[in-house]
Amino acid sequence: MARNLIDRLGNMEPGEERSTLLAALYFFFALASYFILRAMRDAVGVAAGTGNLPWLFTGTLITTLVMNPVYASVVAKLPVRRFIPIVYRVFIALLLGFAAILKYGPHTWEPWLGPAFWILTSIYSLFIPSVFWGFMADTFTPEQGKRLFGIISVGGTLGALAGAFLTSRLAETVGTPVLMVLSVLLLECAVQSARRFPPSFRPDTRARDEAQQSVGGSSLAGITNVLRSPYLLSICVYMLMFTIGSTVLYFQQAEIVGARYSDRESRTAFLASIDTIVQLITVLAQLFITGRVIKWLGVAFTLAIMPVLSLVGFGTLGIYGTLGVFVVFQVLRRSGEYAFGRPAREVLYTVVKAEDKYKAKNFIDTFVYRGGDQIGAWSYAGLSALGLTAASISLAAAPMSAIWLAVAMWLGREQTKRQQAEPTA
Repeated sequence: MARNLIDRLGNMEPGEERSTLLAALYFFFALASYFILRAMRDAVGVAAGTGNLPWLFTGTLITTLVMNPVYASVVAKLPVRRFIPIVYRVFIALLLGFAAILKYGPHTWEPWLGPAFWILTSIYSLFIPSVFWGFMADTFTPEQGKRLFGIISVGGTLGALAGAFLTSRLAETVGTPVLMVLSVLLLECAVQSARRFPPSFRPDTRARDEAQQSVGGSSLAGITNVLRSPYLLSICVYMLMFTIGSTVLYFQQAEIVGARYSDRESRTAFLASIDTIVQLITVLAQLFITGRVIKWLGVAFTLAIMPVLSLVGFGTLGIYGTLGVFVVFQVLRRSGEYAFGRPAREVLYTVVKAEDKYKAKNFIDTFVYRGGDQIGAWSYAGLSALGLTAASISLAAAPMSAIWLAVAMWLGREQTKRQQAEPTA
C-alpha cells in the first residue's frame, strides 16, 4: 500500500521507483548540507550591510568565472560518475578548512574570513545542485522529467527543511564550526548516493557510462555553446530575470531584518525559521501538485508562474514595505521557485546534448546566475545612492517581469518542439 501511494504521488511508472527515490535521497543530502550553511551565510550578509554586499557579489562572480573552465576541463576528461564525487569533495575540503580556521585560527583573520565564507557558500549553493540536475537531465528522458522532477525535488525540499531546522535549533548552542562539519558529513552522504545510482534510462547515456567515456569537448564549451544557441541564450535571459529579482529581495532582507534584529545569532535563527516555512509549503506542493502542473499545463505555463508571482509581489512590496509583507512575498516566491520554477527549468535541459547538460548548464547556473546578482546588486546600490527608497526600488523591479514572462512562454514552446523531434528509445 505504501509503495502504491508513493507511485501515485510521484506519478511514477514501473521500473522508475529505485532511480526516482535514490535521486530524491541524493538531493536530500545535498540540500540539507547547503541549508545548514545558508542561514550562516545570510547572517554574514546582513552584518556586512547593503553598502558592502555589491563587493561580495563581485568577488563571487570573479571566483565563479575562474572556476568554470576548471570544472569544464574535469567534465571533459572524466566519466560523469567519477567527476561528481571529485567536485563535491573539493567543497568538503574547503569547508573543513574554514571550520578549522574558525575554531583554531587567530582572531586577526576574522575581517576576511566572513567575506570568504560568504563567497564560498554562494558558489557552493550553485555548483552542488547544478551538478545534481545535470546528472538528472542525463539520466531521465524529457517525458520522465516532466513527471518525476517534482517528486525528486521533494527530496531536496525535505533536505532543505532538515538543514534549516537543525541550524535554527543549534546555531546558538553548538557553534558555527560544528555546523560546518555536520554539513560536510551530509555532503559525503550525497556523494555515496551518486556512486550507487542505477543505470540511465537514456540509451546514449547508458552506453557512454558502460564504456567509461567522458562527455568530451573543450574547457570553454560551456561558454561557446551558449553563445551559439538561441535556446540556451534564452535560458540565460530567464535566469537573469530571476536572479535580479532575487538580489533585490536579498538587499531588502538585509535592510528590513537588520533593522529588526541586532545580533548575528537572532538573525540566523529568524532567517532559518523563514527557510523552514518555505520548505514546508514547498514539500506539500511538490508532493501533490508539481508533476501534475507540468504535465497538464506544460512547461511554458509552469515557467510563467514565477514571473506572474514576482509582478504581483514586487508591486505589493512597493506599496506596503513592512516586515510582514516581505516575509509573505519571500516565502511565496521561494516556495514557488522550488515547487514550479526550478523543476520546469530543469526539464529544459533534458532536450540538449550531453555536453551542454554539464558544461553549458553549469555556466548558466553559476556565472550567468551571479551575473544577474551583479546587475541586481549594483543597480540597487545605484538607485539607493540616487535617493530611492526600498519601496520605490520594488516598484521599479516589477516591470521586468513582463519580459521574463515572454521568455518563459517561448522557452516552453521550444522545449516541446525539441522533445517531439527527439528519436524515441
